Amino acid sequence: MLVLGDAHASDPDRRETLLDHYRRLEPDAVLQVGDLECYELPAPTWFAAGNNEEFDTIEALRAGETAGTRNVHLLASTAATVEGVRVAGLSGNHAPTKYDLPRSELSGDRRRHFTREDVERAAELSNVDVLLVHEAPTGLLSYGYDPGCEHVDDLLEVLSPDLCLVGHHHRHREAEIAGSRVVSLAPAWERYYELDPETLALESHGIDSSE
Repeated sequence: MLVLGDAHASDPDRRETLLDHYRRLEPDAVLQVGDLECYELPAPTWFAAGNNEEFDTIEALRAGETAGTRNVHLLASTAATVEGVRVAGLSGNHAPTKYDLPRSELSGDRRRHFTREDVERAAELSNVDVLLVHEAPTGLLSYGYDPGCEHVDDLLEVLSPDLCLVGHHHRHREAEIAGSRVVSLAPAWERYYELDPETLALESHGIDSSE
């Protein structure tokens, strides 16, 4: 199973790199952690939305509408079984001033955030093997401060996934947090990853810039 970090595919060069992964690797299924910005893809792709997306498209996918998209499946406090793996996703990033609002009150670019109701709905999911998030938990990254989010910590405690895949930060980091293996993914233009559905072993591959 192919796993990809942030794509930022509104940029033409990065879109070409994203699509090249699909062409070269011919995956049967793909997991992606947000900032996708490309919703017509060559293979079935399950993703948690990030803070850089086409939000009209994301809201349509939240509502179950797929017109104008191909092979994209949004995991927004929902889960799906992919090649025998139970995959859940929390879409969006955290904004303290918007967290307690109903999702219906978020508009424009503010639709990029997750809310308390999103987290609570995700916490009701069960038997999660892999959790996709765009926001990191605490204890994974440091910039002289910890950029992690306690609400993602809470989800790890409740859901106890074997593996949590994190976007947003564009750097590869790994840690064990609350008994889960947590991996911050490098962006799709730097690396791609392969996930073994049976063992959940994650293998990282650098991109040869000479190719």
